[in-house]
Amino acid sequence: MDRRRLIALTLSSMTLSGLSPAGAVQASSEKSGGGKGGFLSLPIATATVLRRDGRRGVMTVETGLDVADGALMERARLSQPRLSAAYNEVVRIAAGRLQGDAPPNVEWLVVALQHATDAILGKPGAKLLLGTVMVV
Repeated sequence: MDRRRLIALTLSSMTLSGLSPAGAVQASSEKSGGGKGGFLSLPIATATVLRRDGRRGVMTVETGLDVADGALMERARLSQPRLSAAYNEVVRIAAGRLQGDAPPNVEWLVVALQHATDAILGKPGAKLLLGTVMVV
């Protein structure tokens, strides 16, 4: 399932029905009682995996950030290239740690990605959301 396509279809159906996407976002943040934070989707982090038989594979990790603070959300938006580079580096290290055909250590991956997020944004407050972790 392509989430980006689903979001685009939802936004286009809202536009056709007369609702504005900005109004829907504002209404949802008012309902939740939150500030100007929200969800920030980041590009998929990838790394090359060397298999036991010598073939190469790819490890992919879907990530996003849930940020409650408006100022931290703006900082996260501006830091997207740095976050993407740091996530790719963490995924590369995780791919290098794979042994044989063992699955990736998702617990280590979450801790390392959250640490990288806090280091780049300068303070904690952005919660890392992990999507699909796949080795093909």
